[in-house]
This record gives sequence, C-alpha cells and structure tokens, in this order.
Amino acid sequence: MQTADAIRARRSVRKYKKGAEVPRAQIEKLLEAAMLAPSAVNSRPWEFVATDKEEILQKLTEAHPASKMLLTASWVIAVCARPELQPKHNFWQQDCAAAIENILLLAADMGLGTCWCGCYPAEPRTSAVKEVLGVSSVPVALIAVGVPDEAPAQKGFYDPARDLLISAFY
Repeated sequence: MQTADAIRARRSVRKYKKGAEVPRAQIEKLLEAAMLAPSAVNSRPWEFVATDKEEILQKLTEAHPASKMLLTASWVIAVCARPELQPKHNFWQQDCAAAIENILLLAADMGLGTCWCGCYPAEPRTSAVKEVLGVSSVPVALIAVGVPDEAPAQKGFYDPARDLLISAFY
C-alpha cells in the first residue's frame, strides 16, 4: 500500500473481532514505526506499553471512559511521554502525536484496525491510566489494535477553504 492509500484507508475502529489473533511480530513493527517518528532534537521523549492481557484491557476501560473498544480489541498500545528527556524543549506532545500517527498508518497498511483514545491532559483519566499501567511516565494515548469487525465510513476530507496556498506563481 502506498502512504497516500494508508492515509485514506485509516479509520477509527470501535468494533473488533473478539479473540482474533494479532501476532506479537506485527505489534513490534508498529512499535518500530512509532520509534521512527521525528522528535525535537531527536530526544525521543516516549515509551510504549503494549499488552494483549484481557485483565489490563478491562482495567483500562474502567480508567478511561472512552475506551470501551478495548473489550474486543486484541491489543492496546499505550503511548507515554517522558518530558524529562526533553529538558530544553517542550515538544513532547507533538513528538508523541507523530509516533501515534505512525502506528495508525502502518496498522492501516497491515489491514489492522485502530482507535486513538486520548489521555493527556484530561484528568483524572491520565492518572487513572498511569496507575493501571504502573508507569511513571505520562500516558498520552491508548491505541486499540485488532482485526476490524466494522468498516467505518471515511470522515476526513480535503477542504480547500481551509488551506492558504501561497505560491510565487499567483
């Protein structure tokens, strides 16, 4: 799949085929894609928690009210920030978002469904997810990953009224 096709194919999937296997090797490729994202001064201010343990998926749905799709997802990937790795900059939110988008696009390319569930800066959601994961980093997002059991319609579209194309040729 070409990158443009993956961008167009990506959807927020909220229903997955319960019990469908997503091999660990595919999750590792998603994590590699995340870690290849750009970051300010190459600080890589992130860490990732990936699990397929149903007990943790269940606890996360209790900690994060908008993550009920984790009950049917095969995996969750938590993208967590480590702001201390960027002491002179404060771009870790953007850096983590770039990592998240890489995961979403590669998953679309693999034929997997995903849903990005934001954590930071919404409290008490961020603290509750942090407690479930047992991390000291800042949970930025939970990404549900699985075999889609729905085909959501495309919602995004190009809107030329929202761009300012400035060219020397005008």
